[in-house]
Amino acid sequence: MTQPHAAHVTPHTQDADGTPGGQDTQGTTPAHVPPADLRTALSARLGGAARAWLDQALDEAAAHPGTHGPISVWELRLAEAGRRCGPAHADAARVLVLHAARADTDALTRVYTQGTADERRAVLHALPHLVPGPDALPLVEDALRTNDTRLVAAALGPYAARHLDAHQWRHAVLKCLFTGVPVDSVADLARRARGDGELARMLADYAAERTAADRTVPEDLHRVLALTESAPPAPGTADPHGKES
Repeated sequence: MTQPHAAHVTPHTQDADGTPGGQDTQGTTPAHVPPADLRTALSARLGGAARAWLDQALDEAAAHPGTHGPISVWELRLAEAGRRCGPAHADAARVLVLHAARADTDALTRVYTQGTADERRAVLHALPHLVPGPDALPLVEDALRTNDTRLVAAALGPYAARHLDAHQWRHAVLKCLFTGVPVDSVADLARRARGDGELARMLADYAAERTAADRTVPEDLHRVLALTESAPPAPGTADPHGKES
């Protein structure tokens, strides 16, 4: 059964730019908030019974992080999170359980492969907190192949910004435009798009195709195209784009 869209937990009721806490904007998903801050914010928003359940679930995950029998206790808690904490807070609760369990790439892959769409999304949000290197990129790549826009959005968080190569990242940005995923979902968009001539070419081609078919060009396309026109990194600095494959 499809659950209502989950609100994102932020550490404050209002962000530095005046955005109300919990609004779905860049930087406010569980992927962007440090786990300690995420727990503080979530605990403040939960009722007594839900807060007690979360505390117990995190204590269990920390005490028994490995697999015990066919399924670990903390994996069962992932399945319960929506019912116990409510759909608006389930993403944050699941990310905290995964973090408390110190889930490694194998465990995250198991949960992603066997879990529901909601649990897969939580795994994607948890990646920057749990996997320091590119080992979990296959999960991001799988999510980007789906037509589930919430998975696509979750896949393009800080982990993808660090580890997707230029070719994959450019096509991921285009997929957002194809599927209507707001480019606000793309972590570190401005840095990676800056001075990217190949991305600019791809965007111009897509805009021309839409115009020729008498279809509206997404406003987000113009926004990303403007970012590509920014000055590229100075000589001698790391190139965020790499080479097109």
